[in-house]
Amino acid sequence: MAKVTYQIVEHDGGWAYKVGEVFSEAFPTHEAAVFAANRAAAEQKVPGETGAIEYEDEKGKWHRELDPGDDRPATEVVDEE
Repeated sequence: MAKVTYQIVEHDGGWAYKVGEVFSEAFPTHEAAVFAANRAAAEQKVPGETGAIEYEDEKGKWHRELDPGDDRPATEVVDEE
């Protein structure tokens, strides 16, 4: 299972959360950034709808699969403050 980590950091004159190398918008307070990161982490775990997907592999062959929409990552919010 994949894991997504939301790290709370100072950013752009305020606070943000960071996933990998991508920053969220800047928030004016540390508490607001923590709240937003917790909300984003919770939303990341919500299952999606079952649906068909199509994709082309590196050899040019097309594939069709049914994605159940319930393969969601584990999440955590890291706040070293």
